[in-house]
Amino acid sequence: MPQLDAGERLRAVIIAVLLLFVVLLLPQLLSGYWITVCTSVAIYAVVALGLGILMGRTGLVSLGQIALLALAAWVAARLFFATGLPFPFVLLGAGLITMVLGTLVGLPALRLSGLYLALITLMLAGAITVVLRATNFPNGGHGFLGHLETDRGNANIRRPAIANGDTAYLRYVVIVAAVMFLIALVHVRARPGRAWAAIRQSESAALAAGVNVTLYKMWAFALASFLTGVAGGLLAANSGQLFITTFPTSDSITLLAVVLMGGIYSLWGAVVAGLLMQLLPALLNNWGVAADWLTIIFGVGVLQVLLTAPQGLVYQFPRDMAKLGRLIGGLVGRGRPPTREEAG
Repeated sequence: MPQLDAGERLRAVIIAVLLLFVVLLLPQLLSGYWITVCTSVAIYAVVALGLGILMGRTGLVSLGQIALLALAAWVAARLFFATGLPFPFVLLGAGLITMVLGTLVGLPALRLSGLYLALITLMLAGAITVVLRATNFPNGGHGFLGHLETDRGNANIRRPAIANGDTAYLRYVVIVAAVMFLIALVHVRARPGRAWAAIRQSESAALAAGVNVTLYKMWAFALASFLTGVAGGLLAANSGQLFITTFPTSDSITLLAVVLMGGIYSLWGAVVAGLLMQLLPALLNNWGVAADWLTIIFGVGVLQVLLTAPQGLVYQFPRDMAKLGRLIGGLVGRGRPPTREEAG
C-alpha cells in the first residue's frame, strides 16, 4: 500500500474534520427545512460525482443522469414495497440494477462521442421519462408490480430504522455519500483512472498503449450509473413520495451546468455542484428572488467557466482568494511606515 506524503495526510485530516462537523455539529445548527435541503445537497453531490467521472475523467458527455436517477428512485421504491430487505441492501440493489440499465444506455458511447453522444443520451433520457409517465410505473401497493389508482405516487417509502428522523437521515446520507466518494477515489487512483485519463486525451493513443477502450468506457458508465442508483435510493426515502414531475429532463442540462461550474476534474467539484443545484435555489427562494434568475446565474456561470476557468470553481476560488490576500497584504504593507532595514 503506497505511503501518503505530508500534503495527502493533511488533506485526509481536513476531510475527516469536515465530515465530523457535517455529521455531528451541522444538524444541531439547522432548522428542519435546511436539514432537508442539506440532505438533498448530499444526494445530488453523488449524482454529480457520477457525471464528473464520465466527463472529467473519461471525456464522455451524458445528459441522461437525471432520467437514471428517476429510474433508480422507482426501482428502490419497488424494492422497499416488495421486500423486507434492510435499507443498505435496498440501496445496493438499486445501485446494481441501475448500473446494468445505465451500462446499456452507455452502449452508444462505443461508437459516438462529443455532441452526438450528448444528443443520444438526452433522447434516451426523454424516452425513459415518457415511458415512466405513459405506463404510470408501479407506484405503490404490495409486490414488485403494485399499483395504486392515484396520482399521488409512492407513499410511505421507508427509511432505515436507525435514521427515521430528518436529522438522523441527514447523517446517514452524508455517511453513504462519503462511502461513494471513497469508491470513486479508489477507482480514480487505480488502473481504471489511468485508463480513463488516456481515453480522455486520445482514444487512438490509448489503443496504441494497450488500453481496452471498450471495457473502460463501459466501466465508467457502470460506475456512474451505480453511484446514481444509490443516490436514487436515498432520494426515494428522503422524499417519501415519488412523482414523475420531480425529474424533468431539463434538470439533466442543469446538472451538466453545475458540474461544469463546480469542476469536472476534481471530486470536490461534485460537492460544489450539489451545493449549486440544491442549496442555491433554496437560498434564492428564502430571499424572495424569482426562480428565473437561477437560469441566468447558471448561464453566466457556465460561460465564465468555459472562458476563464475550465477547471471550475473548486480550483478558481482558492486561487482568487490567494490573489486577493496577496493584494490586501501588499496594500497594507505599502500603508505602513518602512522599517529601518527597508529605509537603509
